[in-house]
Amino acid sequence: MPKDEASLVDLIAAVADGDRDAFQALYDATSAKLFAIILRIIRNRSTAEDILQDVYLRVWRNASSYAPEAGPPMAWLNSIARNRTIDVLRRKSFFAPPASDETDWYEKIASPRDEEAELIDIGALRHCLGGIEEPNRSCVLLAYYEGYSREELAVRFDKSVNTIKTWLHRSLLALRACLDKL
Repeated sequence: MPKDEASLVDLIAAVADGDRDAFQALYDATSAKLFAIILRIIRNRSTAEDILQDVYLRVWRNASSYAPEAGPPMAWLNSIARNRTIDVLRRKSFFAPPASDETDWYEKIASPRDEEAELIDIGALRHCLGGIEEPNRSCVLLAYYEGYSREELAVRFDKSVNTIKTWLHRSLLALRACLDKL
């Protein structure tokens, strides 16, 4: 076990015993890397800072669950950070709120739309997306709502680009089949 890894194992063990100085040392040694991981996923500095705080709260509470024989300490910390960030993304609404309350009546007259039908379509889309299992659903939302490339998704989900292509293809087929039934 490399020296740095061994010292992290020792710090986590001390944190499990309630050692606040060890917790500060663990934070100092690992927070920059975890913050970079979180920021790369969430792409919002303020939210990333909040998630980082929550990650270390989880580390404080769950340090006793870390088992060195299960894997390196940074892998354990990285997985806590990644999982917490993905949880936040899943909770985030994938429909943006209206930009303003002002109504452009000329635009409405020029291009009349059936807003009730659009609401039904949104409801149908939410229903059908709910039928797609994770992580495929997150992959579809990130690709088509957030504009992630297949390569970015491959890094984010730790899968090959071909796996991401397959997930997207199968998920879109399932969406289309579900929407056609409604």
